[in-house]
Amino acid sequence: MKPQNILQRARSAVAISAADLATWASRKTGRGSGGMIGGLIAGGIDPNLMASLGKKRPVVLITGTNGKSTTTRMLAGALRTAHTVSTNEGGDNMDAGVISALLAGRDAELVVLEVDELHVPNIAEQLDASVLVLLNLSRDQLDRVGEINKIERVLRACVNARPDMTVIANCDDVGVTSVAWDSPNVVWVSAGFGWVGDSTSCPRTGGAIIHETRADGVLDWRAAKPLPDGSEFRRPEPQWRITDEGIHSPDGTIYPLNLRLPGNANRGNATQAVAAAAAMSVDVQQAIRATEQVDNVAGRYSVVSFEGRDVRLMLAKNPAGWQEALSMVDRDADSLVIAVNGQVADGQDLSWLWDVRFENFEDLQVVSAGERGTDLAVRLGYAGVDHTLVKDTIQAIRSCPAGRVEVLANYTAFRDLKRVLDREGTPQEAQA
Repeated sequence: MKPQNILQRARSAVAISAADLATWASRKTGRGSGGMIGGLIAGGIDPNLMASLGKKRPVVLITGTNGKSTTTRMLAGALRTAHTVSTNEGGDNMDAGVISALLAGRDAELVVLEVDELHVPNIAEQLDASVLVLLNLSRDQLDRVGEINKIERVLRACVNARPDMTVIANCDDVGVTSVAWDSPNVVWVSAGFGWVGDSTSCPRTGGAIIHETRADGVLDWRAAKPLPDGSEFRRPEPQWRITDEGIHSPDGTIYPLNLRLPGNANRGNATQAVAAAAAMSVDVQQAIRATEQVDNVAGRYSVVSFEGRDVRLMLAKNPAGWQEALSMVDRDADSLVIAVNGQVADGQDLSWLWDVRFENFEDLQVVSAGERGTDLAVRLGYAGVDHTLVKDTIQAIRSCPAGRVEVLANYTAFRDLKRVLDREGTPQEAQA
């Protein structure tokens, strides 16, 4: 064996041992789940570790602005009906989290990973990804990620560089369609897209996008200007689609879908998960049954008993996610707590609050909470929503009467609240 190969193996062995120790220590001391620290240390010791851990196994990547964790959980469950699976169910979706997931599942047959949009090209290359699932593209943390068109260009270049990769793409999303438009191995899925506020211009022509509802009720779209070759850029006809009846497969079969998770967005996520599972030769009915078993994702949608209140937790991180999550609020609940922080992980620019419709909560007691609860309270005031302001989220819940409390929080507000409820609350079976 060549000396450089011996050195590489030794480096990898040291990296893996150090990662295992760091992960164990993180969990033992209660500092975290170990989903990041092991990967950070291992990647620092051996920059080639991710590729070597891939072991040329089939790899599926899931990316998009919203729904990555949910779709990954659904798809991993679907693929587990036929294979062993390595996945990052904790949601750590950058390089370190991916390495940690690969370390934890180093003997699995398949790899299923949610990946941050800007990390997709590097991870797809290192792991030689077989399938890429593209969910949606909308505004998210502009101070970190940048404009949507930047993300679209990064993902488009990745897809164009990997013509053998199967792409499962949401044709209802303009940005996703542009990313996948030139792929010779694209599977179009009509997964729905309730938020069109960021789909007003064409990523390829710079002209307007025209939205119109067809006679069959489908929200169609097309670019006002032709592409440089004179062809039309418009919504492709899907092979898979979701309706009130269920999932429509390419052969015309309609499969009923009865999810435990709420909302139309999750029905779309399930449809893309099933389409990806089918691309990996998994039986469609088994895949659907697996998606139907998902009842929470890292605590999202879970219900916790806390001091005489049944608290249901929901997470939203950007305008599209907030609009969808607000539609999931149970209007028969007794109270609604909305918690907003503005830390780096949330995005410190909260101007998007003015793009989201907070109206029509007249029958709920609403409490504005979080570090940026005052900003939210101003927005709620302009929306005509009667509310109180209690910045501490736990105290905001305590200010609600006994009964059912819906809690909608952004990233760090959700994380901090969940830590307290994990310690002091009692989990219940999640409600759809």
